[in-house]
Amino acid sequence: MNLKNRTAIVTGAASGIGRGIALALARRGCNLALADIDEAGLAETERMTANGGSKTSRRRLDVADREAVAAFPKEILAAHGGLDLLVNNAGVALGGAFEQVAEEDFEWLFGVNFWGVVRMTRAFLPLLRASDDARIVNISSVFGLIAPAGQTAYAASKFAVRGFSNALMNELEGSNVGVTVVHPGGVRTAIARNARWPKSAKPETVAAVTETANRALVLPPEKAGEIIVEAIERRAKRVLVGRDAKMIAIVERLAPVSHLATLRRLTAAT
Repeated sequence: MNLKNRTAIVTGAASGIGRGIALALARRGCNLALADIDEAGLAETERMTANGGSKTSRRRLDVADREAVAAFPKEILAAHGGLDLLVNNAGVALGGAFEQVAEEDFEWLFGVNFWGVVRMTRAFLPLLRASDDARIVNISSVFGLIAPAGQTAYAASKFAVRGFSNALMNELEGSNVGVTVVHPGGVRTAIARNARWPKSAKPETVAAVTETANRALVLPPEKAGEIIVEAIERRAKRVLVGRDAKMIAIVERLAPVSHLATLRRLTAAT
């Protein structure tokens, strides 16, 4: 897929993987529509991606807001005239065991991580179909491959993104719209630090889990963005981002029931 002079929406573009993807697209001369709830971060991403040949717009957008998402295509048409690439990257995290997590927090997470993907896809699929070469890129996670304890909400949402993407991929087979599902491993973002926790969670537990998670987040987001955009150019259907993601995918396939115990042994050995 030649991305020069194409137009891409990137959600969650104010930081992390979203910013990394935006930077990689800008280097290829792609026009950008940047979306996030963090307006200051969006402005910085816009500044970082500015170049002489591409057009960039930015929009404060909560992908969990049904009405805002439904209104967004008209804005994209007015600003850019069409759309070729939709990157559904926006996501949030929620810690705590299932019995600790309130139903409203579970729904909040799904509103962003899953329904945001579904509604953005539904809203923009007509514009993508009008392109001669288009793609939908949905960011899942390694927790869309495995589901450790304490991640019931997050893993459920990322498995849902994976299933939705795979089914949509098959439905759109042979059309001008391709689908890529992405499983990043430990990318150095603020997702663990910004995670929501139940009120009953002990501060020392939150601190310990956050520290452990942050130690695993090592891949620079700019590198992750480059890996993902290179995969878009290849029209890859699935992307594993990082050595840890590749290892997890292999172990899960070889040991579909006991993979978590195997991964713990491998991690301890290293």
